Amino acid sequence: MKRASLSLRLGLSATLMGAALVLLLACLAVFALDHELDSRARKDLARKMQQVEHNLRVDLRSDDLVARAHPLLDLVMGHDNLSLSVMATGARHPAQLSLGPALQSQSLLTLGADERLAFYQWRDDAGNQILTASRLMRLRDDTVVKVLMSLNRSDDNSLLQAYLHSTLLALPLLLVLIGIAAWKLVQRGLRPLRHFRRIAGQVSAQDLGHRLPDSGLPTELADLARAINVMLDRLDQGVRQLSQFSDDLAHELRTPIGNLMGKAQVTLARERGGERYREALEDSVEELTRLNRIINDMLFLAQVSQPQTQVALLPLALADEAARVSELFAFSAELKDITLELQGWGTALVERLMFQRALSNLLSNAIRHSPEGQSVIMGIERAGNLVMIWVENQGPGIAEAHLPHLFERFYRVGSGRSRLEGGTGLGLAIVKSIMQLHGGRVEVSSQAAGPTRFTLVFKAE
Repeated sequence: MKRASLSLRLGLSATLMGAALVLLLACLAVFALDHELDSRARKDLARKMQQVEHNLRVDLRSDDLVARAHPLLDLVMGHDNLSLSVMATGARHPAQLSLGPALQSQSLLTLGADERLAFYQWRDDAGNQILTASRLMRLRDDTVVKVLMSLNRSDDNSLLQAYLHSTLLALPLLLVLIGIAAWKLVQRGLRPLRHFRRIAGQVSAQDLGHRLPDSGLPTELADLARAINVMLDRLDQGVRQLSQFSDDLAHELRTPIGNLMGKAQVTLARERGGERYREALEDSVEELTRLNRIINDMLFLAQVSQPQTQVALLPLALADEAARVSELFAFSAELKDITLELQGWGTALVERLMFQRALSNLLSNAIRHSPEGQSVIMGIERAGNLVMIWVENQGPGIAEAHLPHLFERFYRVGSGRSRLEGGTGLGLAIVKSIMQLHGGRVEVSSQAAGPTRFTLVFKAE
């Protein structure tokens, strides 16, 4: 079964909500109109009852109630829906005076009353709704009479029925208009999403340059567009890095493999002595060793680059570990008459083997690029909740344009593609990955004529 589109769902939801709102408003309008008509009818009866009380109190007595009823007749004259009854409470025949159409109910004629105004609603034999006001009043001679004034509300009911009928006739048209308006509004509101879909259809691994416009959009869609653009930026950067890395890796592997193949082909071209074969095998072992280092470094980078990779960080005295690493490079430094110096002290949360590997890569580079007879200095210092260990050599500086790219895999400095790191070309990339696992960072600073300093920044214990 085909699922309904989002526009259809939103349009139907808006239509149903609008229909429910219109019905609610119609019911409230009918209720308000009925209440207002009832309130006006009661106020009119109350006002006329005050006029009746004034006429009875000023002009009429019990013996001339019927003969001098002209003031009362003026109140009901011209009102076909109004009637008035005045009854002496102690008389044998209750009806003393009746004006207007016969609207009074026999049950109301015999019903008790008091000096407070009371209202009664009932229906006559024809089904008309009647509103009756009842109250005890006094004549000029202090005779107590019961006054009933009734109002036929058939006109009010006819008005209410006509309004309800017209509302029911207009309701289908209103629902159609609401549905059309809701559909148009939904289509207009979803227009940016259709544009998003077109842009998404153009994005591919070969073309990640498309971006979603975020101007003039509602806040929710603008936030979504910016989030998608950030994602596309990360994907574009990742694809570029992967492509560059693949090219660099192919270049790195091509050289030793080409050397191996060339040496083997030259050696097998004709018969040679045992010493020449031995030299060929030694050269092959050297190239295979280089390949093995590249592969091991790649495996290590793949391992530490996984987002779920976690390491156990323990408090470690950095000076002690730096001294151990220095001992491993003492022979290399002695060959170039380089002095290794260590100063400072500090404790940080690190993984010991990874810290040794990161520091070994920095120290190896520093010895390789340091002039003979100079010093390579390792220093440890603390700043707030951070502990920094840096390695500095006095060799030639690195151009500022190259500094942001030094920690990229296989990045080379100079038009001659001379390697900054030496070895496999992955040493600084490994250092950066190790520091990311520790929640720290690696920094580099260099002057044109030297020195060059690499700094590892850790969290303090």
